[in-house]
Amino acid sequence: MRKLIVCLTVLFLFAGCGKENSFVPDVYVNYSITVQEFKIKAVNNILVVPNQGVAGIIIYATGGNYVAYDRCSPVNPENLCKVAADETGLTVEDPCTGGKWLLLDGSPQKAPAVRNLKSYRVTLQSGQLLQISN
Repeated sequence: MRKLIVCLTVLFLFAGCGKENSFVPDVYVNYSITVQEFKIKAVNNILVVPNQGVAGIIIYATGGNYVAYDRCSPVNPENLCKVAADETGLTVEDPCTGGKWLLLDGSPQKAPAVRNLKSYRVTLQSGQLLQISN
């Protein structure tokens, strides 16, 4: 009986050693900026907002629409690597792993990226105020 307990304990230890699925954690986000201020501060239609979300937020203007993502890379999010826009202005890259994502929809473009960027809801109020929230 003792051998059985030891074997089961060892089995459970090895079964639990696999890498867990890691996700960018949910944190409260409620940020607003006027469209005019966005246009002044944005570079290549991209505005980086520190101290929001897990690792900051990226707001991207796509024509008349806006999208917002957390800067925390979904590749090993526990490392808190902040994605940054590359020279094209169309994708962001994780400096820790080299993974890339498309800013239009947050989809992975280059391995080891397999999950989309964590997105936030963007609403345009009265045509003048961007509200980013979750």
